[in-house]
Amino acid sequence: MGPIRLGPIHIGAIRLGSVLPGRFSLRSIGLGSLAPSAIARYIFATTFSAFAIVLFSLTAVIWITQALRDIDLMTSRGQTVLVFLGITGLVIPMLVLVIAPIALMIAVMHAIGRLSNDSELIVMNAAGMSPWVLFRPFLYMSVFVSLIMSIIGAWLGPLGLQTLNDWANDVRADLVTNIVQPGRFNGFERGLTFHVRERLPNGQLLGVFVDDRRSKTERATFLAEQGTIVKDERGTFLVLETGSVQRLEVTPQQKNKKGQKNQPGLKDQKVQNTVPEKQKDPTIVKFERYALDLAQASNDQSIQRNSARDRYIWELITNDPKKSKLQEGQVRAELHDRIFAPIYPIVFTIITFAYLGAPRTTRQGRAMSVAGAAVAISVIRLIGFVVIVLCVRYPFVLAFHYALLAAATIFGLFAIHRGLVIEAPAFVTNAVDAIGARLRRAAPAAAT
Repeated sequence: MGPIRLGPIHIGAIRLGSVLPGRFSLRSIGLGSLAPSAIARYIFATTFSAFAIVLFSLTAVIWITQALRDIDLMTSRGQTVLVFLGITGLVIPMLVLVIAPIALMIAVMHAIGRLSNDSELIVMNAAGMSPWVLFRPFLYMSVFVSLIMSIIGAWLGPLGLQTLNDWANDVRADLVTNIVQPGRFNGFERGLTFHVRERLPNGQLLGVFVDDRRSKTERATFLAEQGTIVKDERGTFLVLETGSVQRLEVTPQQKNKKGQKNQPGLKDQKVQNTVPEKQKDPTIVKFERYALDLAQASNDQSIQRNSARDRYIWELITNDPKKSKLQEGQVRAELHDRIFAPIYPIVFTIITFAYLGAPRTTRQGRAMSVAGAAVAISVIRLIGFVVIVLCVRYPFVLAFHYALLAAATIFGLFAIHRGLVIEAPAFVTNAVDAIGARLRRAAPAAAT
């Protein structure tokens, strides 16, 4: 039997040939080892472009939602747009640590879906191409993303948070020194109010009044003849001179267990009354010099120097619980969270390719595979969040998550090596078919 002649077959920008012999293979049409490398470059470029677009889009959306919370930097604190963008943009590296694995999963799904829709996946499989050859560019992409996340988690992310902390302190100092208007009560933030009688050209404040109600158990009022902003390696302080502080302790609200008369229909239900706050007598202490820490003026723990989030990974590894102010559980959780971060891209890529890498002949089968991969990855990531929270008190749960990631990786590599087609259980497929049939029957009825 003579050769079978077909039209040219294209894979993206790759021309496989126009003459196919009886046994179709890449070597039989004379491309040798060049075609797999060209195909790998095409797949890598497709995956990389999709990953960049998805990562940028998701990061931009989440960044905007976070930035809107700090819009008061311009509206009420007198800062410029550059300061606003700089402060809010410094948290982007930490956002990338969470978003990048999900963006990579979506990019791999897009690349495989594009190969399938254009019948390129079926052609490469029919050509005798090994699954490892097709999987290799996706693996390279996952390693590339993993290296980026390792750099962010070890160095760039903590550096951004430390810079954010220093910049935020400068903003607070600038707010008190230059923005606060003399003769007016200025709300520094919720629960903290400043009043300055006069501000000298050198930045010194005269007639300083500070009302601090941020604490739920204590209220403090500071009166001082003058104040000065001082910066050192420990932070930014408002140094008050020749004044007094009045402190008032407030006990938390208590619930009275003596219930009122039950209402009809609410049998045996206790109605609790709220007892008003009990206040003790205030204490007044005079001082010659008092330093008010402005770094404590923020309730956002992510920019506090005592947080494990702004420590480099080598500082977390060498942390001494006896000398450090950080809790051992917090250090352990943060350290393993950064170790997990670069592992997720590789694991997610393996799982996604194991579900979608095998050729499918029906769109429904591919849709079920996409859903299966998304569910499996979502479960693994959700378990990761839970493990990081629990390991603060229960370190042994970390071993469970490492074992889960290893099992998922081994299962995915085995499925890729054997060319297994991972399909949903029959009852799930039947349920989806039944729902689809009902929707198709309901559509004409709704139209009439």
